[in-house]
Amino acid sequence: MGDGIQWLLDHDDWCHSVFFGRGLAPEELALRMGGVPGSVGSPITGAEAWRVVMDDGTDDEDLVRVGAYGEWSFALEYGIPTGAERLADISRGGVEVVRLDPQPDHPPKQFAYARDGVEICSFGLGEEVWRWGQQPDFLLADLVRAGVLLPDGESARSDEEGLGDEERATLGMLESRFGLALPRDVEERPLPAFVIR
Repeated sequence: MGDGIQWLLDHDDWCHSVFFGRGLAPEELALRMGGVPGSVGSPITGAEAWRVVMDDGTDDEDLVRVGAYGEWSFALEYGIPTGAERLADISRGGVEVVRLDPQPDHPPKQFAYARDGVEICSFGLGEEVWRWGQQPDFLLADLVRAGVLLPDGESARSDEEGLGDEERATLGMLESRFGLALPRDVEERPLPAFVIR
């Protein structure tokens, strides 16, 4: 897919988590995230999703918009992110799940990968030296090939190199390793939406 995911770094308004699920339909991804069928008149755009989230003035409504692109279903999470707590459960039954969270209020951006009910590997972008999960070194060889880490798991970049370059290299590696892509106009596209309970 031509759009990939690196373009997310070029948008100051990337402020919601993105879930990718392989092995399930978009609506099933929403349901596994706690989505309530029929809870939102759909389809809606990203701007409309934010209006639903902020409508009661309390900012306590969580919502996902879902779609499919390439071989992955995707979910865009609006409001207070809760999907990370359900990552292993979302991936049950042989499903693969990738989560990217921009962490606008508490950097760094986060990556997580789960498969078949197990959280395999997670790390912060720019902090790939600290990895966790059942297989923390699952992507070590890929990070080495991308020039992000050395084979011993230590940083391959000097302190003088920009964090943006490292984040782009890591997203590029994830894009190619998993075949991840989102359409650049995803915020403008009307997509099915679900309130999260």
